[in-house]
This record gives sequence, structure tokens and C-alpha cells, in this order.
Amino acid sequence: MRHQGGLIQRVIQTIRGSRGILAGLMVAAGLFALPSFGLAADAAPAVATEYRDIPGIGSRNIVWVIAQLHLLLAGFVLGVPIFAWLCEVVGWKSGEKRYDKLAKEFTKLLTSSYATTALFGGILLFLLIAFYPKLMNYLTDIFFPSFIFYCILFLLETATLYLYWYGWDAMQDGGKKTFHIFLGFLLNLFAFFIMIVPNSWATFQASPVVIAEGTDLQRAWAATWNPTWWPVNIHRLIANVVLGGYICGAYAGIRYLAARNAEERDHYDWMGYVGNFIGVFGLLPLPFAGYWLMREIYQYNQQMGITLMGGFLSWLFILQAMLIGVLFLGSNYYFWLGITHRIPGSEGQYKKPIMAMLVILLLCLGVWMTPHSLVASLEEARKMGGTHHPLLGVFGVMSAKMTVANLMILVTFMSFIMYWRAGKQETATWAKVARAVMGAVLVIAALAVIVLGVWGYFVPAIIRINYFSTSQVLIVLFVMLTITPLTALLLKSARTTTEMVWGRMPPRAGYALVLNAVMVILLMTLMGYARSSSRVHWHIYGVMRDSSQYAFSPALGYAAAFMALNTFLFCMLVAFIFWVATMGDKGKAGYGGGAKGELPHGMPAMAGGSQSLSKLKG
Repeated sequence: MRHQGGLIQRVIQTIRGSRGILAGLMVAAGLFALPSFGLAADAAPAVATEYRDIPGIGSRNIVWVIAQLHLLLAGFVLGVPIFAWLCEVVGWKSGEKRYDKLAKEFTKLLTSSYATTALFGGILLFLLIAFYPKLMNYLTDIFFPSFIFYCILFLLETATLYLYWYGWDAMQDGGKKTFHIFLGFLLNLFAFFIMIVPNSWATFQASPVVIAEGTDLQRAWAATWNPTWWPVNIHRLIANVVLGGYICGAYAGIRYLAARNAEERDHYDWMGYVGNFIGVFGLLPLPFAGYWLMREIYQYNQQMGITLMGGFLSWLFILQAMLIGVLFLGSNYYFWLGITHRIPGSEGQYKKPIMAMLVILLLCLGVWMTPHSLVASLEEARKMGGTHHPLLGVFGVMSAKMTVANLMILVTFMSFIMYWRAGKQETATWAKVARAVMGAVLVIAALAVIVLGVWGYFVPAIIRINYFSTSQVLIVLFVMLTITPLTALLLKSARTTTEMVWGRMPPRAGYALVLNAVMVILLMTLMGYARSSSRVHWHIYGVMRDSSQYAFSPALGYAAAFMALNTFLFCMLVAFIFWVATMGDKGKAGYGGGAKGELPHGMPAMAGGSQSLSKLKG
């Protein structure tokens, strides 16, 4: 203390002798730091903070909302470039300018949504560092090399996005257009890596692979290549395509409902059709990717898989079945409306097949939604002889659910094929043989899926999981990979019997597109909660325990409220982004369709339907 007193006297003399205000302030700042420094030298080192919280709100709740919104925005930002680039490629190859204009219209949304996504990402980072400093220090120590790589990727994607958007009009001729297509490819490539790098951080928490020795790069790579990394990468990539397609379809549906003239109705009707097609195109293989992910989770840690599929989280998959079922119904319903309203004269021709498909979808949905164990009172359980219903209990196991999921995929695929072929007459000499082959493939595949599903009740679980379920998936994929190219070849020389008419869809078609988008968003919020809760009381499963006051899984009702909240907030954010991005469209003569008359009412089916669709599929 005497030493500090001498220092203070000398500092005061220095301040008196100095005529500079700035020098005095600097020395005074040092003066205030001296006592704390002296006391810190004598005191014991402070204990590192593990958690921080905001009373009344809860740190976990805040991170939950911000993280989910960031992931949904990131899915939209990563899905829309794929959607836009595919449309631009189709327009470039086919020469149809409306595809190029559609791609430009949605790329315009990326500039504002990209900034919003980055904003929520920054907020999430600050919240994680503030609320979970110990966890973030541990993750930073392991993944530091990938943090640097992620920053470089972010810079490259930002530069590519601005070149892609602002160079659109200047790169429309000759080799410039080819370079612009290449820029779109680079944009999606960088976006893919920007997606899979953070995926490694999240999947590491659920399936950690840790090595104590080696260089920083070796440790980071071992942690990155964990068992669930690639299943999540593929699952999220497909889900982002589905999200981007259905949100673009919802945007078109809202604009179609608000259209004031025939030109707007034509354009937004066609845009909704393209968005629904992209969404369905991604929806069909999505359950397969989800099955692969769950299989890898079981192989990594069986207890985690049981928690998800057999514990209290298993009820989430009943909700998931309901949401996916509504999504399948909405997508098929939009196809059926297109057949009966866009193609005159086809109402009676397809009425019976549509009714049969609807019955199959509803029966499959009923089986998929059946729980394995019923919530019943003691008296009800005694009457049933247990928690399993004597009749419906057989539908609550995965053998039945995998079977009906594959059947719903087949029905949806055939709805798309039926819509594709509507209004066409095959003229190829081998058309009859091709139709017979496709019909036989479809019938045999459906029977094989059902037989494997029933047979699955009488074999050990390991055989059902490793062989029967995988065979069902391969059978459905074989059907799609066989019938699609055969149909494309048939329609290449087909004669158009009925021209496709745009702008005649009823208002309920627009509502169906909006419903599909909401269902996808709810699904993503639900599965985000399921994947996070599967870690139960671990920050990093089996490595770092959660010792905070939130070391428990929230109740399903509580979680459902946050799912609904996140869905609502994301829809409001997307609506705001759309509104800001389309403010400049007001007062323009054209609405994305180019010059007036470019999208007439009587657009031929070959121009707006099968031919362009086959190129889009290719």
C-alpha cells in the first residue's frame, strides 16, 4: 500500500505538471487500473464462468428461437439458389426467357435474405459465447481450423452472389451467359460447403469423435468426420431444396390470389407449378435420407436411437407423420387441380384414378400416424390387455410405417407422371409396350413393398433394418429411375391433344401452396428439437455434461409452443423479405413474365408443360 501511495503522489505531480488534457486523462485511466491490479495480484484467480442466464426469459429459450430462425433462413438462402440456378439452366437450354426471368426474380430475394441470415448468425454467435462460454471454448479449441475455412468460404460466397446478381443483365449474350451459369454453379458450390462445415459442429455434439493427440488440423478433421456428419449433410441439402421450392410456391400462390389481371394470373400460376414441382422433386427422396440418418444414429449409440424412436421423443414422429401426410396430400391435391383445371376435357378421364390415389394416401396416413403405445387410462388399458391395441398395435411398428411411407411416395410419383402425360397422345410405335412395362414395374414394385413390410413382422429386427427396409427403398428408387426416362422418351414424340391453359386454377390451389410451405417449416422446427433433445443432459454426448439449470428435455407441449412460435416468426420474416424485394415491382407493366403477351392464356402444353418439364428434370 505504501508503494501504491508513492505512485499516486508521483502521478498527481505528473498531472499538475502537464498542461495537456489528453495526457492527464490517460494517466488518470492508468491510476484507476492500479488498485484493481494490485488487489488482483493478492487475490485468488477468479473461477471461469460456465453459464449465464437472463431471468424470466431463459438463455436456452432465446438461443432456441434465434438458432431455429437462423437455420430456417439459412435453409432458404441455400435452397433458393439451387431453385434459381436450375431454372436459369432450363431457360438457357430451351431458349424460354420466362425461366430466366423466374430465376432472376428469386435471385433478387437473396440479397435481402442473405443479409438477414448473416444478421441472425451473428446474433446467435454472440449469444452462444455469452451464455455458454465453457462449451464454446471447448468447440473452438477443436474446430478452430474449420472456423478459418468457414470465414474464407463466406467471403467467396458473398463475392460470387454479388457478381451473379448484379451481372445478370450484363451477361446475357454468348460466352458471357455461359460464365454467368458458371457463377451460379460456384454460388451453389460455396453454399454447399458453407452448409456442411457448421453441420460438423452440430453433429459432433450428437456423435463426437475426439482425438487427444495430433495437430490442430488432424483433431479438427477427426471431429468433423463423425458418424452422422454426411447423413445430416444429405438430409439438410434435400430439405433445403424442398424448403426453397415450397416457399417459392407459396410466394407464387399469394401473388396469384392477389393478381389483378390475366397476365399476372398466368405468370404466378406457372410459377406456383414450378415451385410445387421442385418441392415434390425433393420431397420424394427426403424420407430415404431421414431413414439413413436414423440408422447411423442407432449404429453410433443405440440408447440415443431408442430415446428418439422409442422414448418420450417417439411421439414427435407421430406429429411428423401427420405433417408429412398433410404435405403429401397438399402436393398431390395441387397436381390433381392442375389436371382438372389447366387441361380442359380431362376432368372425367382422371376422376377415378384420383379418387383411388386419395383413398390410398388416407389409408397410408392413418397407418403412419398410429402410435406404438396408446395413452390410455388404467381402465382402458385393462380392457385392451395392455397399452398396445389388439388390432391397431400392429400398425405402430416401423415395418408398417416404412411400408406405407414408400407407398405414399409411389402414389405421389404417379400423380406427377399422370399430370405430365395429361393432354398428350403417344405416337411412338413402341408406346403400347412401354406402357405395359411401366404398369408392370409399378404393380410388381407396390406388391414387393407390401410383401417385405408384412414379412418384416416375422424376422429379427437386424434383418428387417439392414435388408428389408433397404430393399423397399431401392425398389421405389428403381421405379422412379425406370418410369421417368421412359415417360420422357414417350412424350418427346407425343402429339398434344389438349393445350394447357394457365391462370384458371381456383383460389384453393393458392391456399394449398401456402399450406405446403407452412408444413415444411413446422417439420424443420420439429426435427430440430428432436435432434437437439436426443442428447438429453449432454452438451456433447458422452463428453461434456450439461450442468446448467436447463439440463433436461423440455416437455412436448412446451416444445410444440416454440415450434409454432418459430414457424410464425419465420413466416413473418420471409413475408417482410418478399415485401421489401418486390417493392420496386409496383408500377411496372410486366410481372416477371417479361413483355406483355409473353404468357398468353392458351399457352401450348409443349411450351409450358411436358417438354420444358422434361428438361427441368434432366
